[in-house]
Order: sequence, then C-alpha cells, then structure tokens
Amino acid sequence: MRRRRFVMGGMAALAAAIARAQGKVVRVGYLSLSRTEVDNAWLATFKRTLRELGHVEGRNLVVEQRHAHGHVDKMPALAGELIKPPVDVLVIYGAWALVGKLPPPTPVVFTVVPDPVAVGLVTNLARPGGHMTGFADNHDALVPKRLELLKEVVPGLARVAVLHYTSRMALLQLETARAAAPKQGLSLFPVAVKGPEPSEVQRAFETMAKERAQALLVIAEPTLSANRPLIGELTVKHRLAAIGTVRDWAAAGFLLAYGTNFHELWRRSALYVDKILKGAKPGDLPIEQPTTFDLVVNLKTAGALGISVSPAFLVRADHVIR
Repeated sequence: MRRRRFVMGGMAALAAAIARAQGKVVRVGYLSLSRTEVDNAWLATFKRTLRELGHVEGRNLVVEQRHAHGHVDKMPALAGELIKPPVDVLVIYGAWALVGKLPPPTPVVFTVVPDPVAVGLVTNLARPGGHMTGFADNHDALVPKRLELLKEVVPGLARVAVLHYTSRMALLQLETARAAAPKQGLSLFPVAVKGPEPSEVQRAFETMAKERAQALLVIAEPTLSANRPLIGELTVKHRLAAIGTVRDWAAAGFLLAYGTNFHELWRRSALYVDKILKGAKPGDLPIEQPTTFDLVVNLKTAGALGISVSPAFLVRADHVIR
C-alpha cells in the first residue's frame, strides 16, 4: 500500500513538473468511495470533458486520485491527503461520508448524493452557500418506480429482498421502499451488509435464500457497488429477479436496471469544475438534479429465469442486453 502511494505520488509529481514547464497548472483532487471498472469509466468521462474544456493532464492539469474501495471509515483520511497540499477543486463520489469532516476553504464538487440537504452537506439546493456544490441524485424518489417495474415484469411477485448498507444515504431509500411496497402488493425484507467484504455479500444471499426471496432490490450505495460483479453472479446463481440503479447492474446479470445516467452527471461535474477554476464560487452554483434516466433489460437473465418480457416493455427500454 505504501509503495503504491509512493509510486502514485511520484507520477503525479512528474506530471506536475511537465505541466509547469508548459504554463499554469491546476490541481484537481478526485476522491471515490469505491473503485470498479464502472467508476473508472465515469472518471474517464469526467477527464474527457475537462480536456474538451482545455484542461489537459500532463499539460496544464494534474488529477490526484484516492479511492476508499468501499471502506467508509477511510474517506476522511484520504480527503486529508488530497487537501494537503491543497487542490484547486476537490471532486467527491461518496461525499455523504464526509459530512462535518471537510472544513473550508477547499472548493468541493460532489456527485451522486440522493438528498444533499437531508444528509447535511448543504442547507439549500438553489444557493448552497459555503464551499460545496454538486449534483443530487434522486435514487430515493426512484425506489417506488423500481418496485413497480419489478412487479410489472415478474409474474406473481410478492416477496422482495432489499440489499442495503447501513449509511444514512441507504436508510433513506429503505424507508421509501417500505412505504411504497404495500401499494404494489409487495412484502419486503431488508438484508443489511456491514461493509464491502465479499463475505458480507455471501452472508446476505444466504439469508435471502432462507427467506425464500423471489426478487431483489439493491439500494443505491457505493459500498454495494464495490461488489457489483459478485452480487450479479450470486443473483443469477440464486435465480433472483433483480433490479439495480444503473445500466452496469444489468450488465452484471440483473434482470433490470433503472436510474440516472451517471455519465451525464460526471460530464456536468466537469463543467462545474471548469466554472470554479475560472472564478465561480461553489456556493453560488445551484445543486443540479438529474434529467436523464435509463431503463435497461437483460434478456439473457430473463431467459435464464424463465421470464418472458413483453414487447411493449422492451419498447420502453433505453437499452436491451441480448
């Protein structure tokens, strides 16, 4: 671990030296609660947008990265590493883990926080004030729709497991699921994981099997995303009709996915970083809400589960995995 950090630090220093030789350099810190292929793809979208705006790594931009790999308790220390020496802007995926632990003046752009006011990051969406701004996600609001889609596709669905972490972000969504389930004639039973360890995920699926779950709803949370491939594999193994939050859950083996287009959120995040680098104050930039959503169907999984997805439903889908 120390050697890896030393090498990363050396590479960043070399990049900075090259950039300084060519003009003004800006430093952007990137802190993520998880690190998967999907997270890397979002980061690529973020960097590509910055490049289109004239911020090019190795020339006038250095991006310092830290990843907690699903360990919430590591986030404050990693944030401290990034702001000493200070970065010009700190971009955070998993910012709810730093509520009250990230003092100003470092400008912060956070991404994918379901309710920034409820979790305590800001007090107002239109004018957040202070040193933070960013992008909300309405995972909480989309939970009823996800249950509705499961009910529509899975014949005779009655009992749904809800896989969740124990963060405030996750529990808000769980409360919404509990309120929405009776309206769909569904019975829910929550199954919690206490951390990103694979053994936690294995234990959760053993519980689902004992409870005779017919389907699975995954609550949006980076700690769970860190185990997306394993969760997808176990979902297929246990023959559960599952719905996730982004397209990559369907790619991992889930029957359905419905949620925000995260690539668009990361593109917008880069636009906000550019504005701050050009002098805008984070507190003057409103918290933006997502406007682009994707419905994904995995027909391979449907076939394996013996579920026939109607042509009318497929027409509504933005992506179909065959």
